[in-house]
Amino acid sequence: MAHNRYRSLDTSVLLFFLTAELSRSATFFGLDTLLLTITALVVLVLPYLLIEIDGVPVFGKWLRPRLVFAGVGIGVGVIFRSAPASIGHLPMTFLILSAVVSSYIHIYGLLKLRLVK
Repeated sequence: MAHNRYRSLDTSVLLFFLTAELSRSATFFGLDTLLLTITALVVLVLPYLLIEIDGVPVFGKWLRPRLVFAGVGIGVGVIFRSAPASIGHLPMTFLILSAVVSSYIHIYGLLKLRLVK
């Protein structure tokens, strides 16, 4: 492998804002908390299964930076929990924006595929 770059940056940013929103708006027995937790776990692990066959990194080595993104997102969400209401909803706003950008990147990657002759 000639270049060793981090391939999942877009979904890591999405994971950051998702965990920030989860920790900002978490309630003990809330359905929204359950759904956000399941979504965060899926976004944490699923991109590993979507990596191309050639050059797949070891799962633990690939997961470490994503856990750091999630941990920092949880910390930011806890800070936003005590923030005023005018800026308290910024994690959800940036979550929506990063989801749109990540979707565009992945759809563009799919459209770029060509059939084998």
